[in-house]
Amino acid sequence: MATTKSARKTDTRTAEKYRAYLRQMLLIRHFEEKAGEAYSLGKIGGFCHLYIGQEAVAVGCLSQLRPTDAITTTYREHGHALARGIPARAVMAELFGKATGTSKGKGGSMHIFDASLGFLGGHGIVGGHIPLSTGMGFAFKYRHTDQVAVCFFGEAAINNGAFHEALNMAGIWKLPCIFICENNRYGMGTALDRATATWNIAERASAYDMSREVVDGQDLAEVMAAMERAVVRARRPSAPTLLEVRTYRFVGHSMSDPIHGHYRTKEEVEAHRKRDPIVLWAEKLKAEGLLDDTAMEKLEAEVKAEVQDAYDFADQSPDPEPEELWRDVYAPVGEGR
Repeated sequence: MATTKSARKTDTRTAEKYRAYLRQMLLIRHFEEKAGEAYSLGKIGGFCHLYIGQEAVAVGCLSQLRPTDAITTTYREHGHALARGIPARAVMAELFGKATGTSKGKGGSMHIFDASLGFLGGHGIVGGHIPLSTGMGFAFKYRHTDQVAVCFFGEAAINNGAFHEALNMAGIWKLPCIFICENNRYGMGTALDRATATWNIAERASAYDMSREVVDGQDLAEVMAAMERAVVRARRPSAPTLLEVRTYRFVGHSMSDPIHGHYRTKEEVEAHRKRDPIVLWAEKLKAEGLLDDTAMEKLEAEVKAEVQDAYDFADQSPDPEPEELWRDVYAPVGEGR
């Protein structure tokens, strides 16, 4: 494999990290595709919201955190859970409602939790978890730790008073919070400026005393750089940040939504697929001599095998026992972990 001048400047450790980020994004993509297949087969019940197209946001942001930091997310959280390090087996088993899942099958697709990794949900109420992250930031500052509270939410959440109240408090109290708006352009029940295809979330939050950045969510390097700056501000001197990360989901809002939805055209979706974050990152690594086609094929095969293993594990796992209704959901989940 030819090595370019830029590749020679990339040390071995950094090159390994870059390839690991690619693997994480591939894992999320193939996991979500398999989850969609499982839902169609009736293996997954209830709601199921896929993350396909937004992989660079979760991987880029979570790559900059420490194990002691706390994370809350929306119900579109499978990708965040995998990027945080929750095993694919445990996540898939939770989607299947099995006893080996992250919450022993009690939470399902929208409520993935792992307190041991600081992954505190998976919340089904739009915007309801944003004040929780502000509270976590307050607790960290009160205890004089250098932990960071990170909150992922969609653009539709800004229509809730909880969003404005939580950000106002974080700004006034200078809390170590990072609010990440995954602006995928089609939040349910909101008004889109279709001429510019942006929401200007950062501008709408200009009244709050915190740093604000607009980030290209399809560019993993840009996401990581913005998140790194936000983390530095949060840890010292303890200051909040709002990141408006503009991204795009390639699938419907949920499994009950047609592939393109009734609100966008196939041509629009295909145009955005040209900026697939996985393809962009793989091309970058190839250009820098850190990846070739053979290595990419091997990586794809490894990830697909891991996802198939997670599917088989979930499918063969037992259902929760009836008495689990009265037991602590946060107890160890067993071999799925």
